[in-house]
Amino acid sequence: MKSPNDPNWMVLYTRSKWEKKVNRLLNDQNIVAYCPLVKTSKKWVDRQKVVEIPLFNSYIFVYARHLDLEKIVQTTGVVTYISYCGKPAIVRGQDIENIRAMVNKYHDLQAIPLQNLNIGDEAAILSGPWNNYQGAIQKINGKSVVMILKSMNYALTIRTDLQTLTPISKRN
Repeated sequence: MKSPNDPNWMVLYTRSKWEKKVNRLLNDQNIVAYCPLVKTSKKWVDRQKVVEIPLFNSYIFVYARHLDLEKIVQTTGVVTYISYCGKPAIVRGQDIENIRAMVNKYHDLQAIPLQNLNIGDEAAILSGPWNNYQGAIQKINGKSVVMILKSMNYALTIRTDLQTLTPISKRN
């Protein structure tokens, strides 16, 4: 078990639409922060443009020690850090690498908050950047699979061949 002096990936909750700004402000303070961005096409009345938007609304990841969190949350735009059982929630480094790989590989990646979703079958992915990742399948539409990231209270929509999934168990 790591001590509070060891750095871990943790999740910060930011003001709405401040994810990229907070990421820049933290990097300016030499704090390792990661805001996964996806490209999307936005249409205005007079033009259409491809822009980068955060994959997770109001969330960014920070690699820091627990002891540094109080200083980090004082950064403009940071609301708080996400906690679990009264302690800062830890995200595995492998999960951060998987998110990086997915952002780089998939162009239609989208995160969906879990407030109104019900969790279904548990499954493991057999290949690709999320190889051996286990999660709950919410919906399957053709090649679009919605999988639940329980630790972040988010779901990821990924396009994958259904043959890359294997069931683990089913909920009754």
